[in-house]
This record gives sequence, C-alpha cells and structure tokens, in this order.
Amino acid sequence: MRLTAKDIARLTDISAVRTLYGEADIREMAENAKKHAFFAVHVLPCWMSFLRSLLADTPDILAGGPVGFPAGGHRTDIKAAEARALVADGVQEMDMMLNVGKLRSGDRPYVLEDIRTVVGSAGEVPVKVIIEAPLLSDDEIKVACDLCIQGGAAFVKTSTGWLPNGSTPQMIRLIAAHVGQAIKIKAAGGIRDVQTVVEMLRLGVARFGINLETAVKIVTAVAALPGGSVEV
Repeated sequence: MRLTAKDIARLTDISAVRTLYGEADIREMAENAKKHAFFAVHVLPCWMSFLRSLLADTPDILAGGPVGFPAGGHRTDIKAAEARALVADGVQEMDMMLNVGKLRSGDRPYVLEDIRTVVGSAGEVPVKVIIEAPLLSDDEIKVACDLCIQGGAAFVKTSTGWLPNGSTPQMIRLIAAHVGQAIKIKAAGGIRDVQTVVEMLRLGVARFGINLETAVKIVTAVAALPGGSVEV
C-alpha cells in the first residue's frame, strides 16, 4: 500500500501544549493544520474554545485537548471535571495522562478507576491514554495497556513527547503484540523522519503525535518522493 503526504497528515496530530504557547502559536498551528490537512490540533484546555473558532470552517480537522497533563498526578475528580469542561468547550478528542506513580506503585484499581472515570466524563468523545512508556518497564507497559483497554479508552498513547527518550519501534512492537486489535495505538515522541513513520505504521500504529516543524518536514519529504507517496 502506498500513502501520499495527505494520507500521512491524516494520521497525524499536531499540538501547541507547551507552557509558553499563546494565541499566535495556536493560530499558526491551526493554519498549518489546514494547509497540510493534519488530522487534529491539540491545545491546553483554556484554549479549546478559541481553537474551535479557528477550525470552524474545517470540520475534518479535529480539536483535541489534554486531561491531567503532563504529569498525570491530578486527583481523579479533578481530571473528571477537566474532561467535562473540555466537552462543554467543544473538544473532539482527549489525550488523558495516566497516573504513572500509582501504576508503578502497583495500585491497579486506582489507575483503572481513574481511566474509567475520565472516559465516562468524556461521553462520546474518544479518550487516548498517555502511558509515558519510556518511564516504564516492559511488564508495566503491558499492565498499563491492559488497564487502558479495561477502562474503555480508544487509544493507548506511548508518550507525552516531553521526555528526553521518545517512542521506539521496539516499544511499538511490544505494545502491538500485547494488545492485538483490542485498542488502537498512538505513537508520540521521538518520531523524526519518514522511515520511522513507515516502520511504526507497519508495526500497527494508527495515529501519530508529532511537533509541527517535524510533521511538516515529514509530509513535505513524502510529497517529494517519486510518485509523491511512500510504500507502507
């Protein structure tokens, strides 16, 4: 199967969730999403209504927002309130941060209830759960994936992309082998080139989270290939 630059863009979320990002950055993100047809733009919760206004003329580009971001240590009731507020402001996808500390402490019931509560508060809005896999052992990654599935999440997402170490093909291979078709996989962090995107797609990734500059570089590189497409 060959994928064009637009096909790759439709598998990619871009985001403006860093601490310093303001109105101008979000406008730039939205403009680039329209130009390249990226699947979604993610912003911090206070910008959701603004983002929806910027994307009002392009319903095929979704507005996403994070819950419990970036550390995941918020109380469950706070995460639930944040999810409900995002729904009220028009969010179309949520990326929820797992409570990594509770997971690594062996408190599976807490982590499961945390996910279930946010998924319930999100209603019809799909929830992707960020497990911050670079911080976890292989066994902890498997447990995190199991809890995402049991909690009703739509995706397991590898990382926030804020860590020095990002996603790797080996990590994706582990997750894909463990979850099968039970949940979709979103890869984020450390994705820098077309080769990595192709390898991860072949391993089972359904969506990517990539910073704007790199995402544009990747789709531009695909467009420049013979036939304007890449074999996957």
